[in-house]
Amino acid sequence: MIQKEKIKDYFCDNWKVVVDRMKEGLILVDVQGNILYANKALEELLLFDMEELLGQPCNILECDACFGENLMREGKRCALFQKGQIHDLHCSFKQKNGDRIQVIKNAIVLTDNNGAVVAGLETLTDLTAVVNKENVISALRKQLNLENEFYGLIGNSHVMTQVHELIKSVAQVRGPVIIYGESGTGKELVANAIHKLSTPTGAPFIKINCAALNEVMLENELFRHGKGTVIEAEPVKPRPFEDEVKGSIFLDEIGDLPLTTQNKLLHILEEQGMKRVAGHQSLPLPFRIISATNKNFDLLLIENRFRGDLYSRLRALPIKLPPLRKRPEDIPLLVETFINRFRLKTGKDITSISKNGLDLLLSYSWPGNIRELINVIEYAFVICPQGEITPKHLPQQFQTSSGDVHATTQSQSPADRRQQLLHVLNKTNGNKSEAARILGISRVTLWKQLKRYNITVDKSAY
Repeated sequence: MIQKEKIKDYFCDNWKVVVDRMKEGLILVDVQGNILYANKALEELLLFDMEELLGQPCNILECDACFGENLMREGKRCALFQKGQIHDLHCSFKQKNGDRIQVIKNAIVLTDNNGAVVAGLETLTDLTAVVNKENVISALRKQLNLENEFYGLIGNSHVMTQVHELIKSVAQVRGPVIIYGESGTGKELVANAIHKLSTPTGAPFIKINCAALNEVMLENELFRHGKGTVIEAEPVKPRPFEDEVKGSIFLDEIGDLPLTTQNKLLHILEEQGMKRVAGHQSLPLPFRIISATNKNFDLLLIENRFRGDLYSRLRALPIKLPPLRKRPEDIPLLVETFINRFRLKTGKDITSISKNGLDLLLSYSWPGNIRELINVIEYAFVICPQGEITPKHLPQQFQTSSGDVHATTQSQSPADRRQQLLHVLNKTNGNKSEAARILGISRVTLWKQLKRYNITVDKSAY
């Protein structure tokens, strides 16, 4: 009890010292709204000196919430005295320099022993850091949502604008679509855009990679086989060419479709339906067929590796995606988007790329197109500690001159290269395939460099 009395006496004698040590701004006003006291934190928050505030009406601080409540009303009584208390109010105050600052305000009225209101006490918590962080996150999310600008296809060059318009037009027709483009140009994004623009919400988008499956597996994916056929199997999931999909079927890498499967696909397109192998009923095809290829179809046709009549049907609505080297004006936007995307994903404070770094990206031929650019930015995020990406943070193909690969003005030293390798291996927990992908080199090249720099990969060490 004695200890509590001592603490109480100390606070009564030293209350100004206590409140001046608070991080929150504190202001005391009388019942007319005139300022009686402000602590040091409030002076620093609003940039006023105590002498400039004492005796002044609190409306000189222009709290936007108070103005909304008619700050001075009924005999110049502050809005606080109308309500009695304020909890966790997000509002803004005017600083001495005219700027506004976002705060959280809490306030109560003070009463005397008879219960009469004698003053109001407000505390202000600075939200500047929180608001700035929210603004950064909002900006980053906006960048991430560029994929919603046109279904993931980033670019405002003339050629990409034409592609966007063509996709919109094609989506209005139900004919087969074929998408031409090099690897990494975004053919699947185009197919998905057509699907979303032309089918009901929630309709399935079925992707089948013709290059990843052998002939038996591919036919099992495409067709449901009944008893008594060559392939006897109970289906474990719906097959797109039998069930009423009412969506889109995306046949990726259609140039790798086996000839025997091409025959069946042609029959489906010719009949606009199919008969069960062991039955007789014809089934309608309410789905859209979208195919994509990176192959030279003129060569495939000459070599009789693809049926000309099937190709004629698949290419009813062709779309050609330009390679990245044909639209370099989109590279700055793509780089900015991917930097912001990886910044949000990794939490690293990497904000931009230097002019020299961007010049290297602009002069590069991009054989891997957008996918390769994404890998380059991901690699830079592994190597660059913070701030700005420079040429030294780019993969090896930008560090040495060979073919149409452009050199930086500053080549890597053996020590720097060894450090890069160790850094990436540490990032991938010793996974050499993933490390080679990020570095933009083959596993064989990575293995040679590990041997050259005497690096032993022991996953348990990472």
